[in-house]
Amino acid sequence: MCLAIPARVVERLAGDDAVVELDGVRKTISLALVDDVAVGDYVIVHVGFALSRLDPEEAAQTLVLFAQAGAGAAR
Repeated sequence: MCLAIPARVVERLAGDDAVVELDGVRKTISLALVDDVAVGDYVIVHVGFALSRLDPEEAAQTLVLFAQAGAGAAR
């Protein structure tokens, strides 16, 4: 089974790279598949790539569901 998770962009790097944060963990990912992503945006991340931008409210709801399932903290 594959899982894509919402994460907040905290820094844009050179080229198509960015740093995202989820539950205090930061990871460098690629934004090559998504246009016009800014710091503060939420993206859906799978295997190191952002697949799409996500509305902040929808991201919050998804993170709550993950927390309820024991897969992370709600933000």
